[in-house]
Parts: sequence; C-alpha cells; structure tokens
Amino acid sequence: MAECDKASTDKMRKDPIDRLLKPIDSFIHDQAASGLVLFISTAIALFLANSAWSDAYHHFWLNKVTLQVGGFHIEKDLHHLINDGLMAMFFFVVALELKREFVGGEFSNPRNALLPIGASIGGMAFPALMYLMIVGPSSPEAVGWGIPMGTDTAFVLGLLAILGRRVPTAIKVFFISTAVTDDIGAVSVIALFYTSDISMINLVFGGVFLVALLLMNLLGVRSVLAYGLVGIGGLWLAFLLSGVHATVAGVLAVLAIPARTKMNEATYPQRLRELADKFAVMPNAPGNVISSEQQYLIRKVKRFSTYAETPLQRLEQGLHPWVAFFVLPLFALANAGIELSASLGGVLESRVTLGILLGLVVGKPVGLMFMSWLFVKLRLGQLPRGVTWMQMLAISIMSGLGFTMAVFINELAFEDMAVRDQAKLGILFASVVAGSVGFVLFRYFSRRRA
Repeated sequence: MAECDKASTDKMRKDPIDRLLKPIDSFIHDQAASGLVLFISTAIALFLANSAWSDAYHHFWLNKVTLQVGGFHIEKDLHHLINDGLMAMFFFVVALELKREFVGGEFSNPRNALLPIGASIGGMAFPALMYLMIVGPSSPEAVGWGIPMGTDTAFVLGLLAILGRRVPTAIKVFFISTAVTDDIGAVSVIALFYTSDISMINLVFGGVFLVALLLMNLLGVRSVLAYGLVGIGGLWLAFLLSGVHATVAGVLAVLAIPARTKMNEATYPQRLRELADKFAVMPNAPGNVISSEQQYLIRKVKRFSTYAETPLQRLEQGLHPWVAFFVLPLFALANAGIELSASLGGVLESRVTLGILLGLVVGKPVGLMFMSWLFVKLRLGQLPRGVTWMQMLAISIMSGLGFTMAVFINELAFEDMAVRDQAKLGILFASVVAGSVGFVLFRYFSRRRA
C-alpha cells in the first residue's frame, strides 16, 4: 500500500509555481507570521508619523472614497472605511472562531470553560477599574474605560509561536479560551457603549436582513456567496447607516452561518471510496485531458467535500489569511502613527496615557491571576495539566499586549485627536512592556524547569 501511495505521488507533476508557492503557503499558515506582519506595519506607521513625510502620511488617510449604486450614495475617508468597513471583517472572523469554540471547541464543555471565563472577567474588569481610578470616574476621559480591556490575540500567539516548546500546549489553549471571552466582552462593550445616535429605520432594515439570514439557515442554504451578499449588501450596510457600529453586524451575521455538516464523518469516506473505485476503472481519454464521466465524478467529490465541511469553518479558513495579512496590517498602518517627539515629554503628565499603561501592564495580569486563583480555590476550575502558577503569571502579563482591540476602541471613545494620541502612546508602551516581560518570563521559567 505504501509503495502504491509513493508511486501515485511520484506521478504527480511538480511545476515551478509549486516550488514558489510552498514557502508562501507555509508563511501564511505560521502563527508567528501574522504577529510579525502586524508588528512591521506598526513600526512603519510610527516611522512615517515621525519622519519628513508625516503630513503626507496623515493626509493620505483623509482621502475620500465614494460608493454609489443607483440613487444610493455613501462617502467615507480611507481612515473610516478601514475602521468601519474592513474591521467588520475582522470581527466577523473573531465571531466565527467564537461560535466554533462554543459548538465543538473548548467551550462546548462548560466545565472546561469555567476557569478561562472567570480569569477573563477579572482580566477585563480590573484594567477598566484601574483606568477609572487614575483618570477619575467623572472626568470627560472616563469614556475610555473600555480601551485597556482587550487582548491582541494575533500578537500574543505570534510571541508564543516564537517561544516554541518553552510554552506548554495547555497554556496556549488557556490563553485562546480567555481571548474568546475577551472578544465577547469587547464586542459587547462596542455595541452597548460606543455607538452614535441611532437611526431606528436603518436598524429595522438591519433586523430584516438578519431574519433573512436566519431563514436561509433554517432552509438549509449552504452557499457562502449567498450569505455574503445578504450579510454585506444588506446587514452590514444597514448597521453602518443606523449608528450602531458596523462591526456588530459582522458578529450578528455569524449567528446565521451553518455550523453543522450535511454529510457525517462516517458517510464521507465511504462515498469517496466508491467514487475513487469508479474513477480507477474508467478508460482514460486520449492526450492529457480527462473524459466527461471522470469530470462528473470529480465534481461529485468536490460536492461531497463541501457537504462534509461546515460553512462556518470554510468561511473562517478562507477569510483568516485576508484578515491576518491585509485587514489588521492596514488597520495598524492607518491608526498606529503618532508623533512620539511631541508625546514622550508629557507621558507621565497624561492621566489617559498612565491609566491605559497601568491598566494593561498591572490591571490585566492582576485580574487574570486573582480570578484564576479564586476559581481554583473555590474548586470551580483547575489549572491545566502540566501548567505552573509561574507560567500562568507569564501568560497573564503577556495578555496585557492589547494593541489592536485597544486602538480600535480608542478610535470610538475619543473625538479629540490629542487625547487619542495620548491613549495610543499608553497602548504602545503597554504592549511593548507586556510582550517583552511575558516573553522573558517564559524563557526564564522554562530554563529553571529544565
């Protein structure tokens, strides 16, 4: 059998493009790669904002983009198009991952979910409270309390991938589970607290499109294109015009995406074997083409493969590279550029900068560690097997790296550009400190264990 497989492999033609695409494909699917690209984009934005091209950099994102279909007309500058439009795709993919975790992942077993959920609640509440303590709950800047709540999953996973075997798999699972709850919290905060004036008529239209998506699910529609047309052309646009942030539309759309296979895992290989046996005995067409009968069998294989995969997972796998290597880097390029020379002098004088910095670097790990300890003490959860409290400390500190979500909420919270820049400075400092300290601690603790 092995010889037969080897013979089949040897007969597969390898073109020059295969050798070219192989390293690109490996890079795209490397967990560290997305974090690296995000880091490079942030560095480029900081460089441009502090260079001779600073004015050109800032003005570039103010260029207008117009969308017109018949009598309908919408105009947004590039900055808002990225934050209100493309970031909806990011939240859509986040919601796909959340649904997968609840349907068949770590959160499908409530017992496994208790510790990460409890830890994450502490990791969201403590930074917000620390921020409010520093800026004052009645000050105008108190509206930024949601900024230090989130964690940048891509950046942290990138650092964990670089650390390799120094980080136990159980720690990565724990972090992803807490990040899931963090994302739910961040989306809820955006929907409830960071929306503008509501247009009820557009919100009603959004509700109609959401009902249409749910009916498509009930009717058994599995076309990704159909869900995309109704979700983007209807739901997203209605929410964009309603005043509720358009990213919420991406999360709601996921409720309607089918998360079940049409063909079960026992039937799928059986059907493939039947088709493979039929294909094997068919006479080959002359030349290098296949016969119409063989083509028909290949189409059935593709259809059965679609039936054996959930639309939810197909969408997640298809969109993830676009989000990781296009949407998030573009978001960083548009939002991470602050003029450091004008900001560094007053870093400790700004309550906003200090509140975010301490919220992420101190509040986040304290909240995660305290709630984890409390849940273990109350026997509501237990540490993952093979994980020490020192490693929990390291991942808790690293979770203070909250770049993408923090910058995004900052854009929604503050209208004053000076305050936004103060907040971004706190986010950047906190991300550097949390990422560096967490990285060093993992290396130190792994060396001690060895």
